[in-house]
Amino acid sequence: MPPTSDLRTELHLAGLRVTNQRLAVLAVLRERRLHLSVDQVMQASKARLGTVSVQTVYDALSALCASGLARRIEPAGSAALFEARAADNHHHVVCRVCGTVSDLDCAVGKAPCLELPSAASGYVIDEAEVTFWGICPDCNPVSEATRATSNKEPDHA
Repeated sequence: MPPTSDLRTELHLAGLRVTNQRLAVLAVLRERRLHLSVDQVMQASKARLGTVSVQTVYDALSALCASGLARRIEPAGSAALFEARAADNHHHVVCRVCGTVSDLDCAVGKAPCLELPSAASGYVIDEAEVTFWGICPDCNPVSEATRATSNKEPDHA
């Protein structure tokens, strides 16, 4: 976690006014390194500051996203989630069972997700949001069986 002075500098360089609320929200996103709901950011920020309004947290998240210091994602059927990893073109995988969201790096070098068919109608594409859906290892019964088997001592006949 960067020291508060580094976070202050980042806010300043992003053209944002440095406030205790923005510092707290940015620190929460950086510390947790997860995909957090507004409520999760709210609770963690409240623990840091003692008191903070929901509107202030929404405003801070909005400013951080607009400045490129945070990213908002909205997986289908889920509330908006926020993360500090915003400066790259990574993607996400969502568990259909528990809703866990994890990051997936985009292809290194040539990014096939940024290549559009000719039907792009003149758009210049600079980012792609790709969401993969599946079942995480913790929710996948096949994975659980594999883990249980691999944890057993080998049979020595």
